[in-house]
Formats: sequence, structure tokens, C-alpha cells
Amino acid sequence: MAKEDIPSASKDLQELQRNLSLLIESVQNNSKVVAFMKSPVGQYLDRHPFAALTLLVFVVMSAVPVGFFLLLVVFTSLAALVGVMLLEGLVISVGGVALLCVLCVLVFVSLSVSGTIIVSYVAMSSLINYWFSPRHQTPVLCRFMADPGKMAF
Repeated sequence: MAKEDIPSASKDLQELQRNLSLLIESVQNNSKVVAFMKSPVGQYLDRHPFAALTLLVFVVMSAVPVGFFLLLVVFTSLAALVGVMLLEGLVISVGGVALLCVLCVLVFVSLSVSGTIIVSYVAMSSLINYWFSPRHQTPVLCRFMADPGKMAF
């Protein structure tokens, strides 16, 4: 029964690999992606994949705090229309400092998440290459087994 599962899993992995390669090809052929990759920033990120992954994780993780901050700015601006200008300046200043603190923490979190993703990718790809590589095992004889009379103690 286990031998029947292996070809099925192999077919599933091949199908997944084909779908992922089609997705990657469609993204790489997008005109906006091509234009970005020709820019100096795109070339830098292409040469430094860890920096690109860290930047991507940071942008994704900082979207919520930045959104809350912008919501806070909109609400305090509405309050300023009512006449509370001093309170608006104070709240925006405190919110700006809080946002700065949150973004500083997110820098370190995104670095650690990126590092974890990179290490997991390297480990999993090594394991997959080890599991699915053709192994040519040749018998290796110990030199003592080849000639028992030459054993030195």
C-alpha cells in the first residue's frame, strides 16, 4: 500500500511544480514587473534576495499599524474640524511616536521571520533533494576486511 502512495505523491508534486512554474512565469512576464526589475531598486533586490524577502515581510506586517495610524489621523482631523486643534497635535504626535516604536519592532520581527523562512527553505529543499535523489550505493570495503593479515594493533 505504501508503494502505491509514492507514485501518487510524486504525481502531485510534479503537478504542483508545474503549476508553480506557470505562476512564476506569468508574474515574471508581467510588463510592470519587467519595468520594476530593470530599475536600480529591482536590480538591487534581485542581487540580494534576503533583503527582498525582509522588505516584503516588513511591508506586509506594517500594513495594519500604518492603516490604524491613518485611521487615527482621519478621526483626529475630523475632531479638529470641531475645534480641538491642540488635542489633535498631541494625539498625532503620540500616535507618531507609537507608530515609530511599532515599526522598529516590526523591523526586527521581519528580519527574524525572513531568516526563519530562508532556513526552512534551505532545510526542506535539502531534505527533498536527499529523499528524491537517485542513490547509487556502491559497496565500500573496510581496509581491514580486504586483507585481515595486515591488521595493525
